[in-house]
Amino acid sequence: MLRLLCLAAVLSLMGCSSLGPMFPPNEQPAVALSPTDNYQDLLALPPPKGMIPVSVYAFRDQTGQYKPQANVSSFSTAVTQGATSILMQALADSNWFLPVEREGLQNILTERKIIRAGLQADGKEEKEELPPLTTAKLLLEGGIISYDSNVRTGGFGAEYFGIGASELYREDQISVYLRAIDVRTGQVLLSVSTSKTVLSQEMRAGFFRYVSFKRLAEAEGGFTTNEPMHICVKQAIEKALTDLVHKGIEKRVWATAQS
Repeated sequence: MLRLLCLAAVLSLMGCSSLGPMFPPNEQPAVALSPTDNYQDLLALPPPKGMIPVSVYAFRDQTGQYKPQANVSSFSTAVTQGATSILMQALADSNWFLPVEREGLQNILTERKIIRAGLQADGKEEKEELPPLTTAKLLLEGGIISYDSNVRTGGFGAEYFGIGASELYREDQISVYLRAIDVRTGQVLLSVSTSKTVLSQEMRAGFFRYVSFKRLAEAEGGFTTNEPMHICVKQAIEKALTDLVHKGIEKRVWATAQS
């Protein structure tokens, strides 16, 4: 009994480690995403001389990879397919760019046709004309160009007298490319690339002993932590956009308010 109490104390201490809780958490309500360090760097950019209208038609997953699963055919993609939405939000939050909608352009054109039809039916078409769509000076292109799994793996374990513990980790890596193109000339003005590691960790602890003749005591516990893929993509995109702004300032493609 004393040995079991000692094991429970060890597992409790492990559960309080920085890797996370030992037991499954309770159900939690939906919350807003916590800002990352890269997001704080994006907000800390110097104010621009003027906001630049930009358009993004697509910022896609160009890896073509699926989630790795042992002995199972998976059709789930390894990275998020919503990178365009992540980039558009980063553009709006940077206060440097004025993003205009292009991914859902057909939906906008359809709604404008409906509005014109309604104005025409009411005889107000000549009095209330729709303003033209905002044009962009820059076009942002690129995408998620690589996803490499098992870039680095490792671990550590120890066992003594039937009591043992082990820790394993695995690192994957994603890479993002982003370029800015002048709409008038088609010239690629800037191009940047960033990468982000995706960390997965697993910790286990176990107890295996004969406490008496034909009496076997066994206990095992553990947990794993995996970085959410869309959060890693978000960080890589925010870092790429921050580097793009700094690179544009250095090359005098655009200017800050103080210059």
